[in-house]
Amino acid sequence: MSKVDVISGFLGAGKTTLIQKLIKDVFAGKKVVLVENEFGEIGIDGGFLQEAGITINEINGGCVCCTLQGDFHDALEKVENTYHPDHIIIEPSGVGKLSDILSIVKSVEGLELNSYSAVVDAKRCKIYHKNFKEFFDDQISTACCVTLSRTQLVSEDRLNEDVSIIRELNPDVRIITTPWDDLNGESIYEAMTGSSNGFPEGLEELDFDEEEHEHHHHDEDEHECCCGHHHEEEHECHHHHDEEEHECCHHHDHSEEIEHANEGLSEGNKVHIGGGEHEHHHHHHHHHGLDADDVFDSIGIETVNRYTEDDIREALKGLGENIVRAKGIVPATDGSWLFFDYVPGDVDIRAGKAAYTGLITVIGEHVDVENIKTLFRVK
Repeated sequence: MSKVDVISGFLGAGKTTLIQKLIKDVFAGKKVVLVENEFGEIGIDGGFLQEAGITINEINGGCVCCTLQGDFHDALEKVENTYHPDHIIIEPSGVGKLSDILSIVKSVEGLELNSYSAVVDAKRCKIYHKNFKEFFDDQISTACCVTLSRTQLVSEDRLNEDVSIIRELNPDVRIITTPWDDLNGESIYEAMTGSSNGFPEGLEELDFDEEEHEHHHHDEDEHECCCGHHHEEEHECHHHHDEEEHECCHHHDHSEEIEHANEGLSEGNKVHIGGGEHEHHHHHHHHHGLDADDVFDSIGIETVNRYTEDDIREALKGLGENIVRAKGIVPATDGSWLFFDYVPGDVDIRAGKAAYTGLITVIGEHVDVENIKTLFRVK
């Protein structure tokens, strides 16, 4: 029987960084499989984790709690029956609902739930709680342990405010507030597992059979808002703007950047588009509100373009306020490779190992695909 650790967290919270730390400090020498779900058509993080000798099972193209429920269930069964690992680490999409993930895990025989936690970015807890409650709050309210990331970058007042939000959603949850650099992976893992005692009470267990694997579509009478997404009638468009109110459809004038960038668009690229702009195939419908696919769009780009660090910074600077996550691994003009990681207000660009081709993923609400292609100079 394999032990399962589910590590959820909103887009850009730091799930992969935490998993890397745990693999190094906790799982060294153990037989571990990571089941990873990227929201979008392209998986980027798996390559970094494979370097640690971990078996990766990536599920891309949607969110495992909606579009890919059947695929996720089947993947877990296959991992258990094929590898018989000591541990299975599940890293759901940043817009996956932890409650739904646990329901799927519960439906697979031979698995022992070891821990189920949520990683929360201390810098963005308040704004994500305000603007993405459907997904963000579910992760916190369901988790047995919340690991706050980037706590060294916020004030004591902000940290207290974050803790208050988390306690309001989940009064009994264990909260890790110490900066990760001050803790080893063993300490974090002990807090995660020590707060877990099996599945949460009242958790729905999904029944997967032949009929359930048939595809279903959204009802035609769903409400369509101005940004092109299909939503429940009562749903309002979300944006990750700070404290001020904004209109539903917020557009930016990138005419100067587009005119300049169009001069050097590259042909050797492939663009994948997923999320709200496309027809979704569901194995199950949610019983708890919206699907991530209804709210977020994802743009995945495979590219042979070579970039400088300044090129990447300039492209990321042009992203609109509707973008909540961007990351990539791309070839550099000097022959090396660059990995970049973007969440609103923070950009990290560093040297990385080569991928099979350049890979870029952008996630947001009502994403302007042409603008993204222009910013990264692809056709």
